[in-house]
Amino acid sequence: MDTLTLEQKQAQFEEYFMIAHALNVNIVPLEDNEALPAVSELEERMPYAFRIASEIADIETKALRPLRQLGDHAQALADFLNHQSRKIDLMMSFILHQQDDVKYRLQTVKFGGGGMLVSSDEPMDIGTQAEIKVFIDEEAAAIFCFGEVITCQQVGNDYHIAFFFNRIREQDQELLVRASLHLQSQQLRKRAQQAKDSTE
Repeated sequence: MDTLTLEQKQAQFEEYFMIAHALNVNIVPLEDNEALPAVSELEERMPYAFRIASEIADIETKALRPLRQLGDHAQALADFLNHQSRKIDLMMSFILHQQDDVKYRLQTVKFGGGGMLVSSDEPMDIGTQAEIKVFIDEEAAAIFCFGEVITCQQVGNDYHIAFFFNRIREQDQELLVRASLHLQSQQLRKRAQQAKDSTE
C-alpha cells in the first residue's frame, strides 16, 4: 500500500461507496520522522477500548446467527438477546466516548470504507500521515486506523480534507461499509416517510 501513487490512492478512495454524514473523528498528525505501523502491529497501537468494542461486536454477530435457523420458536429469545445486546451497545458507546479528545476533534462531511472527507478550519498538506479515531454513534462503535491526506480543497471558510485509510483492519473496514449502507437505508426510509407525509 505504501508503494501506491497519489493517483492510485485517490482511485481506491473513490472505489468505495461514501455517504454524506457527520461523524466525530479525532485526527492526530504524525511527526515527520514517525513511521506508520505495519498492519500486523495495528492492534498493539490500538487503545484497549477499541479492541474490546470490536470483539464484542464480533461475538454479538456470531451469537445471533444460529438463532435465525430456529425459525419462529426463537423469536422471543432473539428479542431478549437483542435487548441485552442494546444494553451492552449503550455501555460500549459511553466507554468509547471517553476516547474522543475534543482537542483533535473534527467532523466528517462524508465517509466510506476507503476513507473520509473531513471539514477543518486549517488546511493540511497532501501526504500528511495521521492517527485516526472514527466514532460511529449509530452503531455504538469506533474505529482506530491511520490515514493519509490525498486532497485538501478550500470550501467557503473551511477546508475539505480527504483521508485515504492506509492502515486499517479488514473487520473495521467492513464495519465502515456496513455503517454507511445502514445509514443510507435509514436516510432513504426517512425520505420516503417525509414524501408520504407531504402527500397526505
